[in-house]
Amino acid sequence: MSEKKAAGGLQGVVAGQSAISTVGVGGIGLNYRGYDINDLAYKCNFEEVTYLLLKGHLPNQQQLDELRTLISQKRQIPCKLKQILETLPKESHPMDIMRTVASLVGILEPETKPGQEYEISIRLISLFGPALLYWYHYSNSGIKINENTGKDSIAENFLKLYHLKSEIDPLVVKTFDVSLILYAEHDFAASTFAARVTVSTLSDFYSGITTAIGTLRGPLHGGANEAAMQYLEPLRSIQQADQFLNSRYQSKQLIMGFGHRVYKKEDPRSPIIKDFSLQLSKTANGDPTLLAVSQHIEKRMIEEKKIYPNLDFYSASAYKQCGVPTPMFTAIFVISRMTGWGGHLIEQRSNNKLMRPVSDYTGPAKKQFVPIEMRNKANL
Repeated sequence: MSEKKAAGGLQGVVAGQSAISTVGVGGIGLNYRGYDINDLAYKCNFEEVTYLLLKGHLPNQQQLDELRTLISQKRQIPCKLKQILETLPKESHPMDIMRTVASLVGILEPETKPGQEYEISIRLISLFGPALLYWYHYSNSGIKINENTGKDSIAENFLKLYHLKSEIDPLVVKTFDVSLILYAEHDFAASTFAARVTVSTLSDFYSGITTAIGTLRGPLHGGANEAAMQYLEPLRSIQQADQFLNSRYQSKQLIMGFGHRVYKKEDPRSPIIKDFSLQLSKTANGDPTLLAVSQHIEKRMIEEKKIYPNLDFYSASAYKQCGVPTPMFTAIFVISRMTGWGGHLIEQRSNNKLMRPVSDYTGPAKKQFVPIEMRNKANL
């Protein structure tokens, strides 16, 4: 940990070194291993970015083909995991399912030797979506899905399994794929830092990922896209949007999906997902009212509060128009960020040192000890 005095929430405190991403560093925006997020979002697919974050460089065609084959093979849900998923209540939050899956796979397929990090990362990236949707369909309708859809991409596999369709609108697939790229990595965000702390103790890889999922569950980190959709969904007019904002202003409540601890102005990911959400709104199954309301809230927040939307704000409307239920938004984040977490845990282990920061003590000065038989007399 840096000698710099810690600000609230460790804001601005350097806690280590990483070669994986830049988040507003030196005015160069967001880059994954040197590549601008705009190039990756518009010119790559999520599988290419997965390879980049885990291996350190973009794949050639043969390497990409091999990765897609491996992902297809790693989607198989273990029978014991299926049995447990079938017992979990349908009221469970999808994030609790994801955390449980990570922990159970760690038991069923434990890390037993050095050098398994890439294999385990691909296993979890491939398995998370099918396992979540196996639980979802079984708990809601008793259907036992066939989790493997061949060499489909992560995005297409998820959407086919959720909608139980063999064909998905290409724009919906592309939007979902882009969202996975945008959520994949963000330096020492809370979940990533928590995961690195866990493996710095020489704990196993799965424990690091379970730690990360638990951290991501909170609305101040991963749950913000769900929270944004929860307030956006009932707003079906500009007037209702104004009433909502005025009420929040008056009560001084946060507007989820706005502001960022690092980006002082615009989150560079926001205009990208906004672009795709706008494209979806113009299709037959789009929701132009949702986009009009979202844009109005964005305009007022920038003009009146000088606060810009982050990735979560327009991701909410994008996922909604992809037909994905709101409680699954953060679980999708897990599938995506598994790539970044994997890269960081590999990096942490490559030059490990136990993370053990100190605090600024704010408690009482040293006190004189009073034996128990004298405490009543002293009114302690």
